[in-house]
Amino acid sequence: MTLSRRHLMAFGAGVLASPLVVRDLKAQAQVTLRLHHFLPPASNGQQRFLAPWAQRIEQASGGRLRIQIFPAMQLGGAPPQLFDQARDGVADIVWTLPGNTPGRFPRIETFELPFFASRRAVTNSRALQEFGEQHLAEEFREVKPLCWWAHDHGVIHANKRVARLEDMAGLRLRFPTRLCGEALRALGAQAIGMPIPQVPESLAQRVLDGTVVPWEVVPAIRVHELVRYHTEIPGSPTLYTATFVLAMNRARYDGLPADLRQILDANSGMVAASMAGEAWDAAAEATLAIVRARQGNTITTLPEEEVTRFRTATRGVTDTWLRQATERGLPAERLMADARAALQKHA
Repeated sequence: MTLSRRHLMAFGAGVLASPLVVRDLKAQAQVTLRLHHFLPPASNGQQRFLAPWAQRIEQASGGRLRIQIFPAMQLGGAPPQLFDQARDGVADIVWTLPGNTPGRFPRIETFELPFFASRRAVTNSRALQEFGEQHLAEEFREVKPLCWWAHDHGVIHANKRVARLEDMAGLRLRFPTRLCGEALRALGAQAIGMPIPQVPESLAQRVLDGTVVPWEVVPAIRVHELVRYHTEIPGSPTLYTATFVLAMNRARYDGLPADLRQILDANSGMVAASMAGEAWDAAAEATLAIVRARQGNTITTLPEEEVTRFRTATRGVTDTWLRQATERGLPAERLMADARAALQKHA
């Protein structure tokens, strides 16, 4: 068999072009990112936020960018290690609470001050995202923050009824953040810090008398099955909120093809923060309905005069934070003013 000059030229052109074809195929290859978090797969955080968010990104990328979720610390480690797992590349993305490592992220603590945040998650989340873009880049420089958000109003769940300030005395309550712990101590409780996955067993074994968590997480850790009494602090600002971050390994982010980075960016920031806030508020309403319908559970709403007493008792926590943050060189008064302005804007 002989090859014509035309065939040889076509073959040679194909060989020369093949690196371009390979590069094009590589650019079109599917990328899978591993997302690690601390709650069960049935939790509100995964079902109402992380899974829909991942699906949205996969659809926008035509299936080229997938996010595989590993709940309940399936990739190993403990919840306080999640941020470092994103920094070090153990996971590509993590969902975590900055409050799991007290004192490490002092600027974001502004939103965790007692009686500071809104009772609505969507307000807190949008305000915190705006605040983060203003003030948190340096604090989270070791990772690529995809979004920040904060939950709705925290609720006191206990094995006895809390209807006034005196009922808090001596209660062993789990707290989620450093400042919430300080607030509970100011209210007379024994504040105990622990990661949330440990709460159900601690309640069952009476290591704890109760916990403070928002309604949305109650079913995931069976709080309504383990204690009977739930106390709401009405109105805004509320007793406390906890802040969250969706953080990505920076090298992994930088290594994505440009078009996939654009898709990730378009679905991060305020878009993702709003999704999270709306999910938390919707889950709170659904959980309230479950608890109200459950025989034996009692929901108490503090009267206005008791809310005033709670606020007065915790005022020193804010004063101490303001002084200590200023001593650390932080613009504490400006942080509080900008956070309040963002909360008012998104209320």
